[in-house]
Amino acid sequence: MAEAYIIDSVRTPRATGKPGKGAYYGMHPQHLAATVLKALRERNNLNTSDIDDVIWGTSSQKGQQAGDLARMAALDAGYDTSVSGVTMDRFCGSGLTAINLAAGQLKAGHEELIIAGGTEMMSHITEQSMKERELGILSGGLGTGNPRLHAKYPQSHQGMCADAIASMEGFTREQLDAFSLESQRRAAHAIANGYFDHSMVPVLDDDGNVVLDKDQHPRPETTMDDLAKLTPSFLKIADMPMNREGETPRGLINRVYPDVDIQCMHHAGSSSGVVDGAAAMLMASDAYVKKSGLKPRARVVTTANMGDDPTLMLNAPVPAAKKILARAGLTVADIDLWEVNEAFAVVVTKFIRDMGISPDVINVNGGAIALGHPIGATGAVLIGTVLDELERRNLKRGLITMCAAGGMAPAIIIERV
Repeated sequence: MAEAYIIDSVRTPRATGKPGKGAYYGMHPQHLAATVLKALRERNNLNTSDIDDVIWGTSSQKGQQAGDLARMAALDAGYDTSVSGVTMDRFCGSGLTAINLAAGQLKAGHEELIIAGGTEMMSHITEQSMKERELGILSGGLGTGNPRLHAKYPQSHQGMCADAIASMEGFTREQLDAFSLESQRRAAHAIANGYFDHSMVPVLDDDGNVVLDKDQHPRPETTMDDLAKLTPSFLKIADMPMNREGETPRGLINRVYPDVDIQCMHHAGSSSGVVDGAAAMLMASDAYVKKSGLKPRARVVTTANMGDDPTLMLNAPVPAAKKILARAGLTVADIDLWEVNEAFAVVVTKFIRDMGISPDVINVNGGAIALGHPIGATGAVLIGTVLDELERRNLKRGLITMCAAGGMAPAIIIERV
């Protein structure tokens, strides 16, 4: 089997993803994607006609994010018209899955040079959703459009799922807040020391002016007292009707888990930040590396996907990690750095406990609680973050995984060359 090498990794700064507030508000999503595609071309002196495909993750494919963002962004970036593109959706796992699919194509020998990544402009999607509500369009929760599926697998609000898991597993709000504060501390340390500088590229407007060159979301001044004062985010929606049948987020979970007393614990400071962003990786086969002279930074050891309970939705990262370790013939001790998306504090807190790993080797530069979660781009961001840190620390292997709606988790193990 051929190798799948990672040549380079770039991302935009993450901007506040609320309508009218973030640096990218009003910018076309294709512009963000084209920014990282241009950066890969320029940094690696690419002949874009050599690129076999662009594989892109975008979860909410509506409005300006619809219409195969991968192909349109490649054209917007000035790539050769021979470069095709495909855009796919695995909810939060879209960007990571795009890279996994690229790795599979390269390892199978079907392609030689691929760019994979993702984009999500939460500001745009929020605005689109507001317009839909004004028009009376019911977008609703997962499964609401299919009564048969809804009857089999009730799927609640993700935040309510996080609170349910924390309640079931015996985590306290203080534990979740402490983890969240550490995410802010680590992100602030990484930013102050320039750990993100190698991969982060500024976003420019059409006149060449800098729109944003640093992450907007971190709150380094956060304290435990600040977090303790925040009202749980999902308290208000817990008992509000969520679907046509009038069931509530709490009721959907209690239909499957009737004995769980769900305590609302997660809030804005212990949940992933709503942001806009894009990220991309340049990937090549060993054959292309030999003939092009490109220098690989890492190779993809293997990839995996895992499904889990769709009602609790967020628990698949642990079985995904166990599956991919077994597939690679590795143990927990063989992984130097771990990255698990901080969708909610309980996701990573539970992962640390269940996998028996040290908090010192996971999300070492903070995560989405501090930096934000641009849904379709996040997986690509996390892989790039791990790769940069493996190089900085002169370590070997990293494992990256993340929860995705519907109760899924993609995973990847990378190894420095």
